[in-house]
Amino acid sequence: MKAFLKSGLAVAVIAASVGAAEAREQLRIVGSSTVYPFSSYVAEELGATSDFPTPVIESTGSGGGMKLFCEGVGDSTPDITNASRRMKTSEFERCEENGVTDITEAMIGFDGIAFAQSVRDGSIDLTREQITLAVAAQVPVDGKLVDNPYTKWSEIDSSLPDRKITVYGPPSTSGTRDAFEELVMEVSTEEMEGYGGEGYTNIRQDGHYIAAGENDNLIIQKLVENTEAFGIFGYSFLEENADKVVGASIDGVQPEADAISSGEYPVSRSLFYYVKNQHKDDVPAQQAYNDLFMSEKMIGELGYLKGIGLIPLPKEERAMLREQVAERTKLTLADLQK
Repeated sequence: MKAFLKSGLAVAVIAASVGAAEAREQLRIVGSSTVYPFSSYVAEELGATSDFPTPVIESTGSGGGMKLFCEGVGDSTPDITNASRRMKTSEFERCEENGVTDITEAMIGFDGIAFAQSVRDGSIDLTREQITLAVAAQVPVDGKLVDNPYTKWSEIDSSLPDRKITVYGPPSTSGTRDAFEELVMEVSTEEMEGYGGEGYTNIRQDGHYIAAGENDNLIIQKLVENTEAFGIFGYSFLEENADKVVGASIDGVQPEADAISSGEYPVSRSLFYYVKNQHKDDVPAQQAYNDLFMSEKMIGELGYLKGIGLIPLPKEERAMLREQVAERTKLTLADLQK
């Protein structure tokens, strides 16, 4: 009986060890819902073309991913986090406090933020100022900031539809939300009377802006069901669902690939992922994933990811960034403060 128990214990220990080894072969990735489709494509390709298992990817939002990524080093923490905006200095400092002291930044391309509605409503032209007045918590009235009184688009501008203001958008943990606040609200309020020349980014919480979670496909579904509503999400989801939704032109520019890559479209941003280099020896798949993601096959002008909505970077920049990732160039606080 004792021999059986010892034997059973040994088998359990061996099985646990094998399971742990297999788990570390599998790359764990978290982060941005916008980067998720691109990261997933690379992950599936890695699983199909190499001896490594397909990485596990969780769509947690950029902020949520950074929080998990910066919790520390070890099996219970992610190896990579995706982000639809650059890492914040506060996040970098939190990483360092928790022992995550060797990070490489990988920029993969451009994306635009779409402000879209159901195709049944057709196209619409909006300005960043009009969008801001629809979603801001406070707006200027007679020279003073007051709680947002607008309930219909036509109340902002008589040329706009006489429709209730309903905007489905990302939550506060989302990089898309960060970029929207910076590129739409902050830019427009700096020029608007009543805000004192300072950018304002507080979003109303009276039911007209609805945080719809980190799943952009859910926002698409909401727009199909509610043709009065608008939604905020990445360009790749707009392109993938062109039969369901149409993007508004913003400040006279349509959300199209060429306009995003040139910077003409005013609500465009860079996309990133961040690598925890301290996991490189324990998770061999990490380098293989990096090499595949940064390859021309994926992020080049003829790359697979362009076909699902990624806007490629210029050729010279892609080559430089590819080298930085291959060499695991260490990100510094000074880099983020530039």
